[in-house]
Amino acid sequence: MVPEPVGEYVSASANNVTKDAGTNREPALATRGLSKSFGSLAVARDIQLNLPVGGRYALIGPNGAGKTTLINLMTGMLKADAGQIVLGGEDITALEPQERVRRGLARTFQINTLFPGLNALEAVTLAVAERRGVARAFWRNIATYREAVDEAHEILVKLKLGDACYQPTRELPYGRQRLLEIALALATKPKVLLLDEPAAGVPQEESGEIFEAVANLSNELTLLFIEHDMHVVFRFATHIIVLVGGAIYTEGSPADIAADPGVREVYLGKRKHG
Repeated sequence: MVPEPVGEYVSASANNVTKDAGTNREPALATRGLSKSFGSLAVARDIQLNLPVGGRYALIGPNGAGKTTLINLMTGMLKADAGQIVLGGEDITALEPQERVRRGLARTFQINTLFPGLNALEAVTLAVAERRGVARAFWRNIATYREAVDEAHEILVKLKLGDACYQPTRELPYGRQRLLEIALALATKPKVLLLDEPAAGVPQEESGEIFEAVANLSNELTLLFIEHDMHVVFRFATHIIVLVGGAIYTEGSPADIAADPGVREVYLGKRKHG
């Protein structure tokens, strides 16, 4: 039996989104009654989230729980059947994915999407140039875009990729390729970054390095990440959301989640992931 979602769905407009009690700030990202079905299969059921500015949230759940589907809905890759998505107080539900990126919502994918023919610095500089609206002219004279190059280099250094600037993307170890994908997302200057299994396919000894680098990003950047390695989740997340059957089963601090017998039954004890 699929556990019932936490709380009741309350219809809300962007003005009804709950503010952070400690700072009186709008949530960085919120959803209200977000729902999606494919025929008779409900893949998202009245999902209500409030991600505070600077939060480090993990999204976990068994196979088929709807974790990637939720990210696809929030980023506009999938259209919701009902509900709202609010970014920094602005209702972005009807916006196309590229418009959501321009407003500060970025994501990565389970499978990396890089430029194999470019080196790391060229790839990130191109992403910076795209954000600045100069990508078409970028290759004519790269030296004239010193500011874009400098910004790209700063991003790479933050992610501990400074020594890989001139290394072709295809030659980077897989763990560093995943970091480079995060660098490309950061080049869009996001307010909220959604990471879909950023360490997928990476040897366990390297996955900690990815999350160490991510943990050191700006406290103004809000992170929501999907991850199946519970050691990583409990080490880096300040708040954990458990998704089951397309609905939020429960959420809370790592200590709360670890102590919840229902969570252990539906997820932790079975060691499933998706």
